[in-house]
Amino acid sequence: MSKFWSAIVHELTPYVPGEQPKITNLVKLNTNENPYGPSPKVLAALQAEVGDTLRLYPDPTSDRVLQAVAKFYDVPATHVFVGNGSDEVLAHAFNALLKHDAPILFPDITYSFYPVYCGLYGIAYETVPLGTEFEINVDDYLRPNGGIIFPNPNAPTGRGLPLSEIERLLKANTESVVVVDEAYVDFGAESAVGLVKHYPNLLVTHTLSKARSLAGLRVGYAIGQPHLVEALNRVKDSFNSYPLDRFAISGAVAAIEDKAYFEETRRKVVATREVLTAELEALGFAVLPSAANFIFARHAEWCGAELAARLREHSIIVRHFSKPARISEFLRITIGTDAQSQALVQALKEILTP
Repeated sequence: MSKFWSAIVHELTPYVPGEQPKITNLVKLNTNENPYGPSPKVLAALQAEVGDTLRLYPDPTSDRVLQAVAKFYDVPATHVFVGNGSDEVLAHAFNALLKHDAPILFPDITYSFYPVYCGLYGIAYETVPLGTEFEINVDDYLRPNGGIIFPNPNAPTGRGLPLSEIERLLKANTESVVVVDEAYVDFGAESAVGLVKHYPNLLVTHTLSKARSLAGLRVGYAIGQPHLVEALNRVKDSFNSYPLDRFAISGAVAAIEDKAYFEETRRKVVATREVLTAELEALGFAVLPSAANFIFARHAEWCGAELAARLREHSIIVRHFSKPARISEFLRITIGTDAQSQALVQALKEILTP
């Protein structure tokens, strides 16, 4: 009964999230979730939140989260915006800061939600091809635009852009907003948060889904100068004035404050990533340099789609992108535990053996 749809609905091509199969004994390496559970302090905070106060609305400003983020990054709380996952934060950024007459710019191979937001909000955009090694070249963005957005590290490639290159872009691009999506930055890239105080057009977004192991809680935030945060708040308060519930607020604060657990788990992920990279290379894979909690790899002799299908037969799920054609031979493999990585390597040895 699509006759009841608004006109824009017919034109949308929605984002397709990674598969969440309901299969037991599965090695799930397809959605970049952290293999380690949340901090025990998070679980205690969530349990403490159960009570009569759930009948009341949560704090509409999520002030406790604002303060925790501000303290962690040593920025004023007025520089912080909090939302229901970084996807919502990004959606507000597209609507509040990136909707202008000129097209916005982002990489041709990147987070596939960006063109979805553009379709939803009627934003013109142009994609900028990655380099021959799947790298972002700042020089390609030095042209008129209505805004620039890219992940650092980029997804699904995992490649990080040096902070010096981000600053070079900011110095050259002063008339529009630059959004740096740092969903995976804690696994090896350089954060641009320290540049916020120097550049009034810089917005940096983060999520607690990856390095903080809270994909199921949905908390994200942005850091930028107050005039950018005000724009986000104006959109947020016209859309959802209570974005974080009481559990999300308490869990987020506990996760941010438990620095020791954060450091321990991200070190584990990085160490496993380096070992897995070496093992895949020994099996004939070309692996792009990764600063994320996943790797992007292709085999010299095997089709990416076929490898993904064969791994599924071994109860291992990885992410394969059929489009664009340039990356169709690659697999994006989430970094799991050491045991999950070894299961992957063993399955690949069996598949690749003639």
